Amino acid sequence: MARKKEKEIKKSYDNPNVVGLHAEVVEQQITDTLEINYMPYAMSVIVSRAIPEIDGFKPSHRKLLYTMYKMGLLNGARTKSANIVGQTMKLNPHGDAAIYETMVRLSVGNEALLNPFVDSKGNFGKVYSRDMSYAASRYTEARLAPICAEIFKDIDKDTVDMVDNYDGSMKEPKLLPTTFPNVLVSANSGIAVGMASMICGFNLNEVCQTAIAYIKDPDCDLFETLPAPDFPTGGQILFNRQEMENIYNSGKGSFKVRAKWRYNQKDNIIEVYEIPYTTTTDLIIDRVVELNKLGKVKEINDIRDETDLSGLKIAIDLKRGVDPEKLMAKLFKLTTLQDAFPCNFNILIDNYPKVLGIRSILDEWTKWRMLSVRRRVAFDLKKKREKLHLLQGLGKILLDIDKAISIIRNTEVDSDVVPNLMVGFGIDEIQANFVAEIKLRNINKEYILNRVAEINQLLADVEELQATLDNNRKIKAIIIEELKRVNEKNVTARKSEIIYNDTIVEYVDEGEKVDDYHVTLFLSNEGYFKKINDQSLRMNAEQKYKENDSLRVSFEAGNADELLIFTDKQQVYKAKVADFDDTKASALGSYLPTVLNMDPGEKVLTMINPGKYNQNLLLLFENGNGAKFSLSVYETKTNRKKLINAYSNKSPLVSIIVLDEEKDIFVQSSDDRSLVFHSSLLQTKETRGTNGVKVISLKKQRKVVKGCVLSEISLNNVSRYRVRNVPAAGALLRPEDVGVEQLSIL
Repeated sequence: MARKKEKEIKKSYDNPNVVGLHAEVVEQQITDTLEINYMPYAMSVIVSRAIPEIDGFKPSHRKLLYTMYKMGLLNGARTKSANIVGQTMKLNPHGDAAIYETMVRLSVGNEALLNPFVDSKGNFGKVYSRDMSYAASRYTEARLAPICAEIFKDIDKDTVDMVDNYDGSMKEPKLLPTTFPNVLVSANSGIAVGMASMICGFNLNEVCQTAIAYIKDPDCDLFETLPAPDFPTGGQILFNRQEMENIYNSGKGSFKVRAKWRYNQKDNIIEVYEIPYTTTTDLIIDRVVELNKLGKVKEINDIRDETDLSGLKIAIDLKRGVDPEKLMAKLFKLTTLQDAFPCNFNILIDNYPKVLGIRSILDEWTKWRMLSVRRRVAFDLKKKREKLHLLQGLGKILLDIDKAISIIRNTEVDSDVVPNLMVGFGIDEIQANFVAEIKLRNINKEYILNRVAEINQLLADVEELQATLDNNRKIKAIIIEELKRVNEKNVTARKSEIIYNDTIVEYVDEGEKVDDYHVTLFLSNEGYFKKINDQSLRMNAEQKYKENDSLRVSFEAGNADELLIFTDKQQVYKAKVADFDDTKASALGSYLPTVLNMDPGEKVLTMINPGKYNQNLLLLFENGNGAKFSLSVYETKTNRKKLINAYSNKSPLVSIIVLDEEKDIFVQSSDDRSLVFHSSLLQTKETRGTNGVKVISLKKQRKVVKGCVLSEISLNNVSRYRVRNVPAAGALLRPEDVGVEQLSIL
């Protein structure tokens, strides 16, 4: 046996087609490998997992709900969730945990959707709580919610395509024939490969009214019937017409949502009872506790989660004399009690992801729904015609029932019954089969007359259905009637209150005002920062540094100013001067890499005062390039502390120059060549990542070692080094042109 195995192994080694140690190595471009191996995976995630389709469902949602529908759970009693999960695995092979998580999110108990599709019983957790986890599937029960009748309406009438499941053992719907625009009603989010989707939910009644208005008039004002999104967790939407119009038109943008609260004067407690959809009670409490420890929120004695069966509640115990309005204004600013909802209406349309605005979504849904209704009408028309065809054959039998009986009785071979009836009455095979299958007790004149009487009604029905099929206006009328029925049958009150920006009063906490006074800032080569006020600086102007450390940059500023700290990792850290304590010249100061939580090995290059971000910035790189752009590219509306990709990474940064106006710039290379050029020769770019343009032409192995404003150095015979165009080679720096302030010639 062992010898046989050895021969098989030797044979495989000798075979050049066998992949193994002796297989031929074939070179392949890495881009081809990525395209062959990675692109199918990426497309699978986009098309079959993360991005919802026009019916508002992802494949996982659709497979679960269709399984429950086939289990008879639309009108039946609840069954164990574990049973549903097990049945769903016939369509969804991704494991029971993933299926159950999908069910949890669609359930009434989880409160993640405005109109849940799963009528649940048991603990299904809460979308607004990180720690309130759902119970195991063996402990909970579920069935389909009544609204699912609109999701599966006429699904058995060929309204949607049916496709094979993963092993070909059964069929499943490619889409669900929703009678209302569920894609706008159900909130949805997903992260695919290279793209994502984030769809906020809207009120069901408002969506139905908007869809009706759009079908009647595609140019209707959407805001009349669809004023703003709606969330199951409630809260207040800070309505900004311009922001909302941008979202409605482009499908992208963001809007702010804040919590609802009330003040219990008797107990001196603030009670938060609705929070933004994007956060949880746990995150809010953790953040408030953190702010309290940092001393930024000192007005609170205690905060706790008092959520119970009556609903969500965060209780905040206040200290005596605290103004609740001012405290909540501070918490809205510093915590996720006020949060932004980012919209990205990315939807699969015919298996292609598209970012669509509200009007475009309604247009796509209307076209898809028209096709679905048209298929249903065609299905009904086909059934009516088939029945009419049978009854017309039965009508011919009415002319001579005895003849039909005689033909059947006198036919010796069973297989000849149908052909003989076809010949005897001039009917086709389908009609003859129908007549032959009639029960003996039904071969009477009354039965046949009653059946034949249906022909006139069927003829009218066929004519009406055909007219509907040929007329788009009638198809749209059917859709409108169904939308009206859904609207009347499922009355859903708006949960999220809409408040307008002009009614919002911004409170300013007097204790948060920063004292603005004159200071001098110092930064050492090793990254130590010192802020010294004028009085301390007058008492002792001699700065202390660590051994082998020295001053890199120093300038005067105000205590309320901002700072931009540049590092060698193409990152910029934003800080406020007021965040640092005043120190003395004899102290080492604050070590910025630690204070700003910089990345391991990251070093500080320099710091600047951006002022009002209305100046230009000139960056000089080792490769001889210079980049000029506006400081406004670093201005952010949020309290971001770190900006990545803050400047080009093509070459190490040598010098950063703030330009309040165009100035003469001095540049020096490592081979003692220097030049002076006017900054206006460089065009101002719009992006901070620009590589810039060549300023000084360098020989191989040479680099720029210095760059500064000409007025900062002493240089004689400036005309020798001045250039009118860049790039230029520059001139060799002569010793006699170096002033006394020039410490060295590199």
